[in-house]
Amino acid sequence: AAVVAALKHVSDSDIAAHVQSLRDRRDFVLQILLEIPGVNLPVPQGAFYLFPVVSAYFGKHTATGEEIRDDNDLCMYLLQSHGVALVPGSAFGAPNCFRISYATSSEALEDAMSRLTQGLAALV
Repeated sequence: AAVVAALKHVSDSDIAAHVQSLRDRRDFVLQILLEIPGVNLPVPQGAFYLFPVVSAYFGKHTATGEEIRDDNDLCMYLLQSHGVALVPGSAFGAPNCFRISYATSSEALEDAMSRLTQGLAALV
């Protein structure tokens, strides 16, 4: 009942503005990801997350010599070394990917994408 009541007070223009805001954030994250060597992904048509293919980074090594064997290793490395929280794609049946949400502020996304880019570039 509360959801129905809340939706009655949301205008079509409010919904359109929110959808555009999500689309803008999606496009920002998508643009950055597509500029990163070894990352591949299709343009999603819905949702508020992306599943980039990042398997090109499997077999690479961190500055301390640890091997990135899979999506779990990559997500843990990016979290521990660069402060970027991602979900391994294997949790969704996509082990060559990770899941990144863009349902946050533009400022948080700018910071996260900078950290992500730096983290992937640091792997050798």
